[in-house]
Amino acid sequence: GTGKHARAHRRRPQFHRERPRPQPAGPCVDGEPTGGYATTPRSRRGRHHYRQTRPHAGAVARKEAIVGDAAFNAVLEVRDLTKTYRSGGLPLTVLDGVGFRLQAGDTCAIVGPSGSGKTTLLGLCAGLDRATSGWVSLDGVRLDELDEDQRARLRGERVGFVFQTFQLVPTLSALENVSVPLELRGDRGVENRAAELLDRVGLADRRHHYPVQLSGGEQQRVGLARAFINHPRILFADEPTGNLDTDTGSAVEDLLFALNKEAGTTLVLVTHDLELARRAHRLIRLRGGTIVEDSGAA
Repeated sequence: GTGKHARAHRRRPQFHRERPRPQPAGPCVDGEPTGGYATTPRSRRGRHHYRQTRPHAGAVARKEAIVGDAAFNAVLEVRDLTKTYRSGGLPLTVLDGVGFRLQAGDTCAIVGPSGSGKTTLLGLCAGLDRATSGWVSLDGVRLDELDEDQRARLRGERVGFVFQTFQLVPTLSALENVSVPLELRGDRGVENRAAELLDRVGLADRRHHYPVQLSGGEQQRVGLARAFINHPRILFADEPTGNLDTDTGSAVEDLLFALNKEAGTTLVLVTHDLELARRAHRLIRLRGGTIVEDSGAA
């Protein structure tokens, strides 16, 4: 409007408005800003000015403690894991209250007699089966809170497998077998990565051969290359040298531990071979579904 009332309104002082307190733009720890930029409105037209907030000393210390703790989060945590099947109408407990933790880069061998629960434990840790009770956390993700598709997606992104029977697709070449995990994920341009890994395991000149044209040791080396192609956070190996002769098995073992060290991957291997098990930093022995020995227990 116009006139003296409008002019009086424009001249009215604005000190009666309460300026809103700036809010931290960055994260907070216990309600205290850890640093960053905050904004304070200057007018109704939405213009802003910026000022840097100074982090509170206590908040910084707590933030650093939180970050420090995160650095030591377990890649694999197993808590009170139990698996029971029905056999002849009666319950058969294969695992009973198993628990342990592994950090990034750890190597752990799980040993024990046949029927002690080794393979069952490996399958539960990889999310291939569901526990009766207890839980598994894989790279910070609780597997019991995921459905089957979500667990499969997690495995494709963060897990590698090495099998006793190689599990190569017979109609695919070595190069194509190594590429499978990334192609299933929908990645493109995976052949270069696959070729590099085949070269690393000494099979650069065999990349276009089919499994039937490869020896057992060569097939397992293709399996190793495939296991590492997705840059896994953890690798599960089930009797990786069980189908190989002593010399070939030893060469595959050397390659497995060398690749694992280069990648900084957590390694969990199930084996009857105590010589292979002793190469791991930690040994867990199962008997009757329970842990009877754990060299890494606190």
